[in-house]
Amino acid sequence: MQTSKTHSSESMSKDLSELMKEATKEVHEQAENTPFMMNFQKGQVSLHEFKLVAASLYFIYSALEEESERNKDNPVYAPVYFPAELHRKAALEQDLEYFYGRNWKEEITCPQATQKYVERLHYVGKSQPELLVAHAYTRYLGDLSGGQVLKKIAQKALQLPSTGEGLAFFTFDGVSNATKFKQLYRSRMNALEMDLATKKRVLEEAKKAFLLNIQVFEALQELVSKGQENGHPVQLKAELRTRNINKSYEHGPAHGKESERINRRHTDMMPITPLVRWILALSFLAMTVAVGLFVM
Repeated sequence: MQTSKTHSSESMSKDLSELMKEATKEVHEQAENTPFMMNFQKGQVSLHEFKLVAASLYFIYSALEEESERNKDNPVYAPVYFPAELHRKAALEQDLEYFYGRNWKEEITCPQATQKYVERLHYVGKSQPELLVAHAYTRYLGDLSGGQVLKKIAQKALQLPSTGEGLAFFTFDGVSNATKFKQLYRSRMNALEMDLATKKRVLEEAKKAFLLNIQVFEALQELVSKGQENGHPVQLKAELRTRNINKSYEHGPAHGKESERINRRHTDMMPITPLVRWILALSFLAMTVAVGLFVM
C-alpha cells in the first residue's frame, strides 16, 4: 500500500501539462480512431455542419471567456490568462455574421448538450476556478495546435475565400509563433501552485472537458440527422449568406450570376442522406479536439 502511494505521488510530481496529456490519452484515442476524423481529413464537410459547429462553439467560448475575465486576477488562473492571444468569442462572432448574416444572434440557439457544457464552465469559474485551467488548456491549446490544419481543410472543402472570411476562429493574430507560445503557456501552467489533491481534480476536469465536447457534437449529429438547424427544419439549398453575396444582387445581373454560381457550388456540397450528414457533423468535433490534443 505504501509503495502504491509512493508511486502515485511520484507520478503526480510531473509537470501539469504532461499529466494533462497523459490523463486525456485514452479518450483522445477513442476520438482519433473513429471514422469521423477520416471524413474531415478527406474534406468531407458541408457548410451546414460547419455552421452548426460554429454556433455551439460561440456559446462555449462566451462562457469560458466570461469566467476567464472573472478570474483574471485570481492566482489559480491568472498566469494562463491570455485574452489578446487566445480568446475566440470575437472571432466566432465574425464567422457567424459571415455565415448567417447580420441577424445571426436571432438565427442560432443553444442545444441542450451545449448548455450543459456552458453551465459547467460557469459553475467552475464561480466555485472552483482552479479547474478552469483544465478547460482553457483543452480548448485553447487544442485549437491553436490543430487550427491551421483544420483551416486549410475547411477552406478547400467549403471553397471559402482565400482572404479568410468564415475562418476567423482558426486565425490567431495575437500569436506570431505557435510553438513558442505553447511553450510559454505550458510553463505558466506548470508553475501554478497546486497540491496533489488539486492536481488530481484538475486532471479529472480535463477528461470531463473532453467528454463534454464530444457530447455537444453527438447532440449536433442528432439535430443534423433529423434535418434541423438550430431547432428549425433545414432545406437543402444554398446557405452561404455574406455581405459580398448580398451586395452582388444589388449590383446587377453579372454580379447576380456570380453569386448564383457560388451558391450552387455550395448546394452541390450538401450531403445527400441524413446518415452522411451526421457522420460529417461529428467529424468536425473529433478532428478539432483530437488533432489539437495530439499535437499539444
